[in-house]
Amino acid sequence: MQKAARQHRIATLLAENAITSQGQLVDLLASAGVKATQATVSRDLEDLGAIKVRVPGGETVYAIPELPADQIAPSDHLRRVLGEWVVEIGVSGNIVVLRTPPGSAHVVASAIDRSGHADILGTVAGDDTIMVVAANADGGGALADELGDLSDL
Repeated sequence: MQKAARQHRIATLLAENAITSQGQLVDLLASAGVKATQATVSRDLEDLGAIKVRVPGGETVYAIPELPADQIAPSDHLRRVLGEWVVEIGVSGNIVVLRTPPGSAHVVASAIDRSGHADILGTVAGDDTIMVVAANADGGGALADELGDLSDL
């Protein structure tokens, strides 16, 4: 399983279960047919921004915090996300279409939305495809070039 798909599975498991340890997460992944070591899970949790939070009853569990919609992501975060997960870029008019591995589009779209880019009206994410709408009617080409540069494509 690719890194992006594994991290998506981890995020889903964290949302659906009270996971108290990395070992427990490794076991849950294994029961879902995903082989991962504790070291890999540790890196994935770090990449996802997972933190330990106290829940009613006093125990601590892993969670991925929701970021405020108006929080601007640093440009190096956008470059890293695009570089890791965008595999293809297309353009038509003011719409740029980005392709990602299955299950990764929402992560990329969120990073784009939080980039605060003045030439982007917004994104629509599916499972592996993102539509990025440029603010200018003929701005898709320039935006696609810029996103391509950030993605190293």
